[in-house]
Amino acid sequence: MNDPTCLELVELVTDYLEDALPSAEHERVERHLDACAGCTTYLHQIRQVIRLTGTLQEDDLAPSARETLLEQFRACRRHDGS
Repeated sequence: MNDPTCLELVELVTDYLEDALPSAEHERVERHLDACAGCTTYLHQIRQVIRLTGTLQEDDLAPSARETLLEQFRACRRHDGS
């Protein structure tokens, strides 16, 4: 089985971080990360975003930012048919 492309890694990153990939897929991602500095940087950035957003409180957001986020979530739900 071939290692994932950079685009495939982007699609797999959430499952990778949640340790939800089957072991063979996890190993494929690991091999790609060992060889791809760009994806390693991307993974580091995603981890930072998760860490930083985990510390946000609702009061930390400006009302306009909160409304923009809510609008985006609503649009995603409509798009996904939820």
